[in-house]
Amino acid sequence: MMVNIKNLGTEQRNERTSNLDLLSTMEILQIMNEEDLNVVAGVKKALLQIEKVVEAMTATLQNKGRIVYVGAGTSGRTGIIDAVECGPTFSCTTEFLGLIAGGYGAIVKAVEGAEDRKDLCVKDLKDNNFSKNDLLVGIAASGRTPYVIGGIEYAKQIGAKTACVCCNLNTEIGALVDYPIEMSAGPEILTGSTRLKSGTSQKVIINMLSTATMIRTGKVYKNLMVDVMATNGKLVERCRQIVMAATDCDYETADKTLNITGNHCKEAIVMILLGVDLETAKRKLDESQGVVRKAVE
Repeated sequence: MMVNIKNLGTEQRNERTSNLDLLSTMEILQIMNEEDLNVVAGVKKALLQIEKVVEAMTATLQNKGRIVYVGAGTSGRTGIIDAVECGPTFSCTTEFLGLIAGGYGAIVKAVEGAEDRKDLCVKDLKDNNFSKNDLLVGIAASGRTPYVIGGIEYAKQIGAKTACVCCNLNTEIGALVDYPIEMSAGPEILTGSTRLKSGTSQKVIINMLSTATMIRTGKVYKNLMVDVMATNGKLVERCRQIVMAATDCDYETADKTLNITGNHCKEAIVMILLGVDLETAKRKLDESQGVVRKAVE
């Protein structure tokens, strides 16, 4: 099957790097750094689209749905990384899920041809009980990946909302979804290697989507990561520092209060700011849907 990709921006040759193989190491690094600046400019142009997806993600989580990323290759790995990292950062359990063409084995070793199968994404979604309450975010540099299209078509068929992150403009996938994010970072320095500028833009956008959504759903107090999961020594110490910053208390008070809460920053912060016991702090947080600022007002 012939696939026409010659008109995709991600497949165009970069005139600045036509003699890339003749450049010195420093020259290669300098031009890579300069070209990466285009990523930031491209993401800025897509901020209104990104905002709409954040709002849709926030509404989904507030209605007990999940955010499900689907993609192939670098795109799929980017979604999986974000889904995994939301666990310890925001104490998420089932809120985020990342799926990749070829299954989880494709995280560490490419599964050639899997991205061309629409049916594989449908199967992956069904196996993970994807429902109309969930939001599917298709990640595809090209904007035409069949695996992602299959997932979007299935999501729409069952009445679920859909979004995308694509690195070309006016894409096939962008035309299918409810909330498209389409940006152009320009041609890659290494023609067609979308793990470079396109991959960077995807990581930037996905980071913005999940972090802004977590802020909107009460996982942040001021600019502090108050729902961090203290799973190792470094994170336990980070909890102490967060509680100290949020309450202006001393180290001993933060440590003592966190020991009472089992290292739950939100509860410790409410206890200290309101001068209440753990049971009262929990009740205040329940009443405020877990939003610290509302709980301490």
